Amino acid sequence: MIIKILGGGCPKCQRLEAETRVVAEELGLTPEFIKVKAMPEIMAYEVMSTPALVIDEKVMSFGRIPERSEIRDWLEAAK
Repeated sequence: MIIKILGGGCPKCQRLEAETRVVAEELGLTPEFIKVKAMPEIMAYEVMSTPALVIDEKVMSFGRIPERSEIRDWLEAAK
């Protein structure tokens, strides 16, 4: 599983990554985390705002930090 955090490294981006890592650990997953900071790469995902969460190349959320329950559902579905 590959999880990408799209954003410039702002506090919200960091929080999204931290929350996602916590949920992944709770589920016993060891995904690869990739930070995407380059604007052309972010725009390729057609997100309107950051931070954005991409799981296995599927955009799950953007412009907000989802609840842990949402992240859990997405990670479980991607297993």
